Amino acid sequence: MIKLYGVAISNYYNKVKLSLLEKNIAFEEETLAPSQTEAVLKRSPLGKVPFIKTAEGYLSESQAILEYLEETFPDQSLYPATAYERGKCREFIQHIELNVELIARRIYAEAIFGGTVTQETKDEVRTRVEAGLRGLARLMTLSPYALGDHFSAADVVAWPHLQLVSFATAKIYGTDLVVENIPGIEAYMQLIESRPCVQLVAKDRTAALEAFFKSR
Repeated sequence: MIKLYGVAISNYYNKVKLSLLEKNIAFEEETLAPSQTEAVLKRSPLGKVPFIKTAEGYLSESQAILEYLEETFPDQSLYPATAYERGKCREFIQHIELNVELIARRIYAEAIFGGTVTQETKDEVRTRVEAGLRGLARLMTLSPYALGDHFSAADVVAWPHLQLVSFATAKIYGTDLVVENIPGIEAYMQLIESRPCVQLVAKDRTAALEAFFKSR
């Protein structure tokens, strides 16, 4: 059985968890924060979460985990049938993670954790996130899912990332940059959130967030 390590407040953890649920793969969860202890570094080379334990050993990096799950458990595939379509799905995932979420992460310290971010950083992040979101809008078909008429890995990745970017940008800029830059995204997010697996992940994330802020 797969064992998933990490924290349910993490969008990358929830990306992996949602993939496991949607593919109907049996798994266990163990709450584990990022750590530089030797015990964690032996399983995740930079001490990051999430990572998983498999019959063969440990595997880190959320996208590597998604592709491992797809290859190891091909039933209920989350990737398209043709090589080109699979390539487009990977293009979408790489774009949203590198050109949107990674950039927006620089404002999370203030938007989520009560820290302070300089105005210079906020201005730079806004410009780059808006450009990334406009690019994402060119990739998305929203017909009705991110890349067509089937739920796919693109949706597994888009939902947790875009939800967090929406929250953070609304908090920092007073406006949701995701909604501003991707026409039709609100209906899309409602569609994704109607799925039982997504609702379960969202419920667990809410509980984890409440526990996290109570402990601070």
